[in-house]
Amino acid sequence: MFKYSLDNKRYHTLNYHLKNKYGKKTFKVSLNANFSCPNKINGSGCIFCSRLGSGDFAGNKDKSLVTQFNEVKEIMAKKWPNSYYIGYFQANTNTYAPTSILKEKYETILALPNVIGLDIATRSDAISKETLDYLEELNKRTNLTIELGLQSMHEKTLKLIKRGHTLENFEKMVKGLQRRNIEVVVHIINGLPNETKEDMLETVKYLNKLKINGIKIHMLYIVKDTPLYDMYKENKFHILTKEEYIDIVVSQLELLDENIVIHRITGDPKKEDLIEPKWLLKKFCVLNDIDKEMVRRDTYQGKKAN
Repeated sequence: MFKYSLDNKRYHTLNYHLKNKYGKKTFKVSLNANFSCPNKINGSGCIFCSRLGSGDFAGNKDKSLVTQFNEVKEIMAKKWPNSYYIGYFQANTNTYAPTSILKEKYETILALPNVIGLDIATRSDAISKETLDYLEELNKRTNLTIELGLQSMHEKTLKLIKRGHTLENFEKMVKGLQRRNIEVVVHIINGLPNETKEDMLETVKYLNKLKINGIKIHMLYIVKDTPLYDMYKENKFHILTKEEYIDIVVSQLELLDENIVIHRITGDPKKEDLIEPKWLLKKFCVLNDIDKEMVRRDTYQGKKAN
């Protein structure tokens, strides 16, 4: 068994990380604080982003944060009573507001029973100096994780997908957070238009050098009413097959330092909105096939890391 797994995975699982760090079952509770996104305010947004923005499965923005939290907690508590919880601010850009508003929302969740931390999803170009100072203070009294979307290290791809920030901007923010001892998780996407397998491997090699704490690996998927869908209708670029995706993910895991926690290893689209690839709807089949391929190769996370 891989040493950073509780369930025969050959990579550093989030389940292991949380149980090892906090000593008992710990859940992330997805929340929608009704934030916007600077990339949508200042442009059309990333070409793959759905009309709801990132975090399609976060809470209902029309309900209070406490109501959203308790709805999830009540379900989890039936199976795992007395668990710990992490408030996961997931939908859109969760630092894109004045610091006074951020404090109100974050502190509301931190005040709830058995909440032992926050996980805040955002962008590298949406954290002000004032907010960074507040996050540093927050990190001294709770368990704080900041998730940053990168998607690809390649500037040509960042421009194509209209990411709205540069690699330099991303790296500067990662290092700024690290100087304040704040844990950083990075999102990447496999299968972006015109990227080769080697391009995708280069992205994880780059993140290794940055010594990030965790990673979320997504498969590019096309949903209705997005610029990416329009692009696909005009020019049906190659969409990775399940076999190609699994090969790439396993190769990426081999390169990733074993201490980097794998928070996600596939995408999670809404069935009613998905155009391609349809195989992504069978999430557990994808996860199982990744496990099987790692066994077939007799490999594990970090086997080929420098």
